[in-house]
Amino acid sequence: MNPNDSKDPALSADYLDTYRRRTPGSAALYERAKKVMPGGVCHNPRYFPPHPVYINRAEGSKIWDVDGNEYVDLWMGHYTHILGHKPEPVYSAIRKAVEAGTHWGIVHEHQVAFAEDFCRVIPSAEMVRFGVSGAEATMYAVRLARGFTGKKTILKVRGGWHGANADLSVAIHAPMDVPESAGMLPEATRFTKTISFNDEEGTVAAIRREAAAGDLAAVVIEAVGQYFVPPVAGYLEAVERETKAAGALFVLDEIITGGRLSLRGAQGLYGLKPDLTTMGKVMGGGMNLGLVAGRRDVLELASPTQPKGKGVLMGGGTFSIMVPAMIAGRTMLRYLEEHEGEIYPELARKGEYVRRGVEEAFAARGIAAKCFGVGSLFTTSFPKVAVGAGAGAGTGAADAAGDGIRTVAEADIRNCEDVETKTNVKFRDNEFRLRMLNHGVYTIWGGGAISMAHTQADLDRIVDAAEAVAKEMAAEGRRTA
Repeated sequence: MNPNDSKDPALSADYLDTYRRRTPGSAALYERAKKVMPGGVCHNPRYFPPHPVYINRAEGSKIWDVDGNEYVDLWMGHYTHILGHKPEPVYSAIRKAVEAGTHWGIVHEHQVAFAEDFCRVIPSAEMVRFGVSGAEATMYAVRLARGFTGKKTILKVRGGWHGANADLSVAIHAPMDVPESAGMLPEATRFTKTISFNDEEGTVAAIRREAAAGDLAAVVIEAVGQYFVPPVAGYLEAVERETKAAGALFVLDEIITGGRLSLRGAQGLYGLKPDLTTMGKVMGGGMNLGLVAGRRDVLELASPTQPKGKGVLMGGGTFSIMVPAMIAGRTMLRYLEEHEGEIYPELARKGEYVRRGVEEAFAARGIAAKCFGVGSLFTTSFPKVAVGAGAGAGTGAADAAGDGIRTVAEADIRNCEDVETKTNVKFRDNEFRLRMLNHGVYTIWGGGAISMAHTQADLDRIVDAAEAVAKEMAAEGRRTA
């Protein structure tokens, strides 16, 4: 038995029994998986107690598990499938590409065509280097920044996730001042320091402090904070301005937001021009892709024609530029470009509909909930509410943390640190997740990503599921998470 399973009293409730009754096939597969894979998974976010749902089919906005249960999918392949699972014409392009071979390991025209289109569409991209994963892309972006500037220090956001590369594996999960992993040398993160998202005063001070010390290579940041907390007005612009003024590189991690918040990603939405950008997910068209793009003078350091000692080593990986990946990525990019005026307003409308509907469903039952997000991305947080919080904010016992929060508004959640300290993350990731699964909705961190394949009926089903969960909790006398 997993050590997280059933030791928490909350995991003995009826919703857990319901989940187990619905998913015996998944439970059996999990028992098999634990014997041959650490924790039964190959990527930690895919685990949750008492056992994950095991999927055997996906199409459009839906997934089906091995027990035959249907779910509206909000994970969407780690936020990848902006058009839904198996979309045409991307899916048909992949099928044709596979006929030519899956992997050649030699340069080909498809990568050139994709790179040309990418640099044409993304204004900040003068050159691009394709790899396989987002973690690889951010690792190389840091290496490029250090190689170009000749400096060592990297500033990254507390709570920011940029893949499991050693350079940026600092202050990701609470408690953020505890090392993220055993096995990493302290020297690996010696020159990685942190800032708080949406804290303009503190961020500017940190950039100026490191610049004055003469060793700031780059600031690495996601334009939308972890759990999709939006940037406050002027924050990103201040980060870009101060970073460039310091002679460091402004590195925008758009692995999630690239191609999703707009055709040109968050930089297009917020009017930014990063020195380096990392992208993946949506831009891969459902195939394996990570990329670094940006200024020509920086990217040129990765050229194999650079003399040894002056160039920056960027391996790319055995499976970079796989034929299906290049064709799928280019097909996706061109489709998004051709349908830009239709796709992004519709995704924004759908995202707002779900965010508002979920909040209202819980408020109607006196349970505090807040949906964060931008465009088609959203997460739900449950603020820790104290006694006497007022209408719609809960009347249960004061939270053990004693934070004194009395309303959702008072929580003032501006970044990942606030989410971790001012909201009930354990409830969101365990009980809320399982309850939503019982009502046919697959969520991650209380939310997920809407796609063009999600119909109005799907959106209503998501909101109805949230309402059903709120009703269950209210019937149990739960007025706060």
